[in-house]
Amino acid sequence: MNQEKMQKLIRELLVEIGEDPNREGLLSTPKRVGKAYEFLTSGYDKQIEKILNGAIFNEKYDEMVLVKDIDFYSLCEHHLLPFFGKVHVAYIPNGKIIGLSKIPRIVEMFSRRLQVQERMTQQIADTINKYIEPKGVAVVSEANHMCMMMRGVEKQNSSATASAVHGLFKEDARTRTEFLNLIAIKSL
Repeated sequence: MNQEKMQKLIRELLVEIGEDPNREGLLSTPKRVGKAYEFLTSGYDKQIEKILNGAIFNEKYDEMVLVKDIDFYSLCEHHLLPFFGKVHVAYIPNGKIIGLSKIPRIVEMFSRRLQVQERMTQQIADTINKYIEPKGVAVVSEANHMCMMMRGVEKQNSSATASAVHGLFKEDARTRTEFLNLIAIKSL
């Protein structure tokens, strides 16, 4: 990201909304905002192969693996406002497992982009499905959207849920139900 160009644009934005970018409280704002956007969109610079870093292992385990309550923060591509919440990811191995810490890293990679919740959820499921070829994968995301809470319809207590399923989670209602029941149980 070209920080000099970003800071110039932020200064122009401040002027357009009626502010004085030379006001004491705003002098460093272009720099801070530029750095913030660089961090908040850092998912574009990530490569899945580097995230996985060889942490895919041959294993005969064939029961559900679930990582739930993964916190995420993203920016809505329609308004550049935050949406945030939790992602739950499950898969049923088919001879391969993935290092557990890699699942939150995959969530982080996709959430640190301009997004819509539905696409982010699908991207997480598709990536796990592609790289470990499980018998099934399921992802549910739950989020609060600032674009709905602080503007537009202004519904502060609203949330959105999106899901993406492959394989057994799509084909077998019992497997899908087990996943949904497990994510409903409160964590430690």
